Amino acid sequence: MGKTVLLKPIITEKSEALSTKLNQYCFKVDKRSNKVEIKKAVEEMYNVSVESVNTIIVPAKEKSRSTRSGILKGRKPSYKKAIISLAHGEEIDFFGDL
Repeated sequence: MGKTVLLKPIITEKSEALSTKLNQYCFKVDKRSNKVEIKKAVEEMYNVSVESVNTIIVPAKEKSRSTRSGILKGRKPSYKKAIISLAHGEEIDFFGDL
């Protein structure tokens, strides 16, 4: 079984501002995937033409929380984020008919 390139779209205030102003969309992708694989996966899944792909590896974060039994410490894992720039006039609708 092959790897799944696109894991999920990242929907935050910052990514929504990118999509409305610059026609760019953010995705959480597999760490082993490259820009060519990401471009092909987005074009196949959403039927759009991709102009460019920028990738970022977001580092892991230390997290701690207080409980009755004391302070619990842990980590959030690192992940790879891809910012996709689409051709002029195209868009991706994540929410469909909501």
